Formats: sequence, C-alpha cells, structure tokens
Amino acid sequence: MKFKIIPTLVYLCLLPMLIALGMWQLDRSEQKRAFLKEQEQALATETLHLSATIEHNTEALRYRNVEVTGRYDVAHQFLIDNQISDGKAGYFVLTPFILTGETKAVLVNRGWIPLNQNRSILPDLQINKAEAIIAGRINHFPSVGIKLAGAEIPTEGWPSVVQVVDSDVLAKKLGYSLFQFQIELAKELPDGYKREWHTSTIMQPEQHTAYAIQWFALALTLTILFIWYSFKNNDAKSKK
Repeated sequence: MKFKIIPTLVYLCLLPMLIALGMWQLDRSEQKRAFLKEQEQALATETLHLSATIEHNTEALRYRNVEVTGRYDVAHQFLIDNQISDGKAGYFVLTPFILTGETKAVLVNRGWIPLNQNRSILPDLQINKAEAIIAGRINHFPSVGIKLAGAEIPTEGWPSVVQVVDSDVLAKKLGYSLFQFQIELAKELPDGYKREWHTSTIMQPEQHTAYAIQWFALALTLTILFIWYSFKNNDAKSKK
C-alpha cells in the first residue's frame, strides 16, 4: 500500500497531539483526585490551634479548621476592593489578629461588606470586643483574574484599601509579621459581615476522564479515516 505524502504527514502530526491531549487529561484527573482527597482530609482533621511556630505551608494547611487566641488590631484594618456578592460591589474586611504573647498576627477575613454610595466614604469597621478566641478555616487570600501593576500597594490611612493581598507588603505597613494565609471567620461568631465561604470549585476528575476519552476517540477516528482514505486511493489507482 502506498500513502500520499501530505495526508500521511497530517496524520502523523495530528495523531501524537491527540494522544498527548488524552494523556494530559488523564493526568489532570489524577491530580484532581489527589486534591479532593487532601481537601477531605483537611476538613476531617481536628481543629488546629494556631501558634507562631506553625509552618507557612498554606497548601498543607488549606481548609483546616483553626482556633486562635489573641486580639484584633482594630485600628489597622484592610479592605480588599472589587469583591462582588450577589451582583453588588463591595469589600472583604481583613483585620489583623495578633496572637496572645506573640508579635505575629494572622489576617482574619471577617466577611463581605457593600460599598457606600459615595465611594470616598469607607465603612465603619468597629469591633465589639478586641480580645477574643476566634475560629474559622485557613484559606488563600482572595485572588483576581488580572493583577495590575501596583495592585498590592495599600492606600494611605486606615482602613486601608488594597486590590491584591501580599502579606509581606501589608506586614511592612503594619510593622509586625503576618502569616501567609487568611482565616475565614466562622459564620456563627460575632464581629463579622456577610460570610459565604466556599471550597474551591474545580472540574471533577470524571470530567477530565471524559475529555480524555474524547481525545482518544478522535485519535481512533482519525486513524480509521486515514486507513480508509489510503485503501480507497490505492484501490482507485489499481482500477486505472
């Protein structure tokens, strides 16, 4: 059987690509399974009592339930701008919580609060009781789709508005060190705002497997069409 050069080159180029895409989706499926298992384990583990000696491994600690004793730094709070809830613009309120007996704090996300009609008027962020034992869960700071230059620089004065949270930058403004993660304040605790904490929504492993099957099916279809075309071409030549 003789094969035409151009169809053969197209086939040899497309087939490895389709197979590679299928293998990539299978790999992503395994990664997602491992990630979901880590989430389940984090939620099932006992409550962590946060101390200054805890390692800054946010991925390992993510979604862990945590309890902290200390005090809110009421005078120095941050507002994460451009946060949307139910179609309305507002802020997430980040309040430093200094651990008892330490010079280190963790940023507590106390929830979402709407913008004032006059954007220049910032919300009142008073707290009833600065000294407290708080509980919540560890998570990454809120992210943005596109990070603009200077978005991590907080505004002057207090409360300070920031677009993107960089804990090192905020620690420099505060004058004391911060953990590299936030605590999402538990819904049942006081001194919070609208709190609708969600676990990261990701494509399920089964979806990746389904995509892998589609890529492999395309590779098989391409192979069948190539063989059919080659046989038809050779048959046509033999009849001449």
